Amino acid sequence: MTVLESVDLDGVRTLTLNRPDAYNSLTVELKEALLTALREAGQDDSVRAVVLTGAGKAFCAGQDLKEHLALLEAGDPTPLSTVTEHYNPIVTAITELPKPIIAAVNGMAAGAGASFSYACDLRIAADNAKFLMAFASIGLTADSGAAWTLPRLVGYGRAMEMMLLGKPVDAAEALRVGMVNQVVPAAELLSTTHALASRLAAGATTAYAKIKEAMLASAGGTLGEGLAVEGRTQAEAGASADHREGVAAFVAKRKPEFTGK
Repeated sequence: MTVLESVDLDGVRTLTLNRPDAYNSLTVELKEALLTALREAGQDDSVRAVVLTGAGKAFCAGQDLKEHLALLEAGDPTPLSTVTEHYNPIVTAITELPKPIIAAVNGMAAGAGASFSYACDLRIAADNAKFLMAFASIGLTADSGAAWTLPRLVGYGRAMEMMLLGKPVDAAEALRVGMVNQVVPAAELLSTTHALASRLAAGATTAYAKIKEAMLASAGGTLGEGLAVEGRTQAEAGASADHREGVAAFVAKRKPEFTGK
């Protein structure tokens, strides 16, 4: 299986890209499996948080160029349509997932692989992780949302430098510039990420979904548009059982028990 799925009793689903011998590079099969897994996680009410990681030494090396070249040489149209058919839907599934998703970056994250991590809500990196915008080195432009997500993480100038020069960014630098939220020893990556995902899964996941929606709308819209989305999503969150529970728990000075409803 090119994507492994594990579900824990605390509501955390871990999706593991599973082509370790090829640094989890993205074949058509893997891209389709990942898209299916993300959509299923979004629709499954028992899943309250998602972790995305890679098997072996890499998070994801981006497009599988061996498959890509073979298809190009065969005159297959798939390489020219993979952005619209695979990469764009995957990034949309990540950003619009109605629950938190954390990237556990366990090694090299290059090209579309790095872009997938940027699209996640939070990123925890192993201390040996690296990020590489490798598109220009093979004569391509950015895809998988990187031209939108990366400047919002690190700023326009630094993102442009990464895109044009293709210089790897190590974990320490990624933390310094805001590309990741936390760096931990490689041996502690999955346990640390799962602990955070478990904490989020026990939280007000209905509110998290509305926060994601408002943040996404405001990132690319005007203040007025952002205010409108905030008004709508706040009203929707305010009508939830989680909101009532949160207020009741606060007044009673007890720990809330959220259900995601």
